[in-house]
This record gives sequence, structure tokens and C-alpha cells, in this order.
Amino acid sequence: MDTQTQTPNPQTQNTSEAPAAVKLTDKAAAMVKETIERENLAGSGLRVAVVGGGCSGFQYSLDIEKEERPGDMVFEVKGVKCFVDPMSSMYLLGVEIDYVEGQFGQSGFNFKNPNAKHTCGCGSSFSA
Repeated sequence: MDTQTQTPNPQTQNTSEAPAAVKLTDKAAAMVKETIERENLAGSGLRVAVVGGGCSGFQYSLDIEKEERPGDMVFEVKGVKCFVDPMSSMYLLGVEIDYVEGQFGQSGFNFKNPNAKHTCGCGSSFSA
């Protein structure tokens, strides 16, 4: 009898068994890492959440946090540990977060959400 053993693919493994709910561009990952370093928060991760509010009903929330909360999806993207709560995960699957710099010194995170039915003009809120 021929038996095969499967070895896990290291590219698909992350901090836990949860798949990555969000994607970070290289610029976004670099900005998060820089912020964690600048604020002396080594070992912390990025909490990505959806909260009620904004002009379209929901808005995005980004915070640097030390530890996960019960029920969080925990995964790593481009060297950044990420936390997503269960409620937010259904709105964030497939979201790409980028860091953009504007012409007049304006800069910030930009969200590309394939789940959004409508996005407001400011780009920080959406409806699903």
C-alpha cells in the first residue's frame, strides 16, 4: 500500500487557522510597521473593524492593539499581525487596504471593498 503524507504549504499558514480576511498593499503594511515601531508597540497588531456611522451607514476603523480579543480572526499579512472581530469579518472579506499620499500633504488609508454596494465621496464609509 502506498501512503502519502501531506506537508502543509508554508505560504498558506498564518498566525492561526483563519484565512486572511483583508489584504494590505506594501505601502499600507510599511506604514503600519512604521507606526508600531515609532510608538514603541513591538508585538502589537492592526485591528481592522467596521463600525456603525459615517455618511453611508458603516465606517472603517483601524487601531493598533497589543492582543487579540475572544472570537477574533487572527492572521498575518506582509509581516503585520491583523485582528478582525466576527461581526466585522463579514463586511471585510476581500477588502484591500492601501496607504495613499495626496497632492497637498493629505495622506491616509484607502479601502477597496468588493462587498460595498455604495461608497461615500470621502471614501471612509460604505453601505452593504
